[in-house]
Amino acid sequence: MRDADLKSDVKSDTRGRPTREEAEQAVRTLIRWAGDDPAREGLEGTPDRVVRAYEEWFAGYAMDPHEILNRTFEDTDGYDEMVVLRDIRFESYCEHHIAPIIGKAHVAYLPSERVVGISKLARLVEAFAKRLQIQEKMTAQIANAIQDELNPHGVAVVIEAAHQCMTTRGVHKPGTQLVTSRMTGAFRTNEKTRREFLAMIGPTGSGQLINV
Repeated sequence: MRDADLKSDVKSDTRGRPTREEAEQAVRTLIRWAGDDPAREGLEGTPDRVVRAYEEWFAGYAMDPHEILNRTFEDTDGYDEMVVLRDIRFESYCEHHIAPIIGKAHVAYLPSERVVGISKLARLVEAFAKRLQIQEKMTAQIANAIQDELNPHGVAVVIEAAHQCMTTRGVHKPGTQLVTSRMTGAFRTNEKTRREFLAMIGPTGSGQLINV
């Protein structure tokens, strides 16, 4: 990175987060740019509503994935079989167009010594989904967080989702799905283990499969 770019980044960081009023004003600007009047009755409260929606849509930035997985259980009576949580519905937003990504995640791991509550796996998906994202990165982030925190014998993550940035704009191809996967440990090296996981989650969508 050039010195000028580094200085620019540092300056941006020191400015901090914009105020709520600045965020609402940005929405008013976009409404005017779209060709409407933000002061008319139907739009007067829209900036406030949009900012509150952003707080919900992007709540993942305030969630610590490692803290979510921090509380684990060692008293498993020797359980060492696959743990699978499938069909975890999520909503995310494409970082290129801020258009919705709606889909489901399937998460599995092979415990070594510790297991985590199943609700934590769903929360982990939410922590990464509720950010500006690309699906490939989100898939890797979920798998890497589980691998780093639980140190299992392997992790498998499959995500299938519809991207509104290509169904409501651009190529306009509704009904398409992107399917991504990330395998570590035994799921990557042992074909039998991988097949067992894929059989447990059932058929995925007909979209393009990308391994990350």
